[in-house]
Amino acid sequence: MKLSEIKDILKNSESVDFQLEDGMKVPEHFHVTEVGVVTKNFIDCGGTVRKEKVANFQLWDANDFDHRLKPQKLLNIIALSEKTLGMEDLEVEVEYQGDTIGKYDLSHDGKGFVLLPKRTNCLAPDKCGVPTEKFKINLNQLNTSNTCTPGSGCC
Repeated sequence: MKLSEIKDILKNSESVDFQLEDGMKVPEHFHVTEVGVVTKNFIDCGGTVRKEKVANFQLWDANDFDHRLKPQKLLNIIALSEKTLGMEDLEVEVEYQGDTIGKYDLSHDGKGFVLLPKRTNCLAPDKCGVPTEKFKINLNQLNTSNTCTPGSGCC
């Protein structure tokens, strides 16, 4: 989700709500402790130099249970970040504390923002020998002559 999409949603929202993909809600008294731009320069496993740039929100579950972040307050924080940091209309990545700091993509389900777990992936599968699709085989064609059968004592 791009920063412009978040701003459009916030303009028409009465509250700012986040939940994990499994439905577990981020407590209502969370804080947005950081809004920034994260740039990552790296070389993938195939030797290609890459650069990623994302807008980053960090959510923090605080002990001040009376705190509620309002949409306009978050819009103000975003506007300040755009002005001060020169933040562009980037994809947004969210950091949220679980057992460790998790990184999430963001979507909206019509009611609130949903944190979607980010996954690792090989960026150069053609150079690493990673198959592009899984091989499909018919189980009836497998050679079963060297397999153990129940009660045979081979396993």
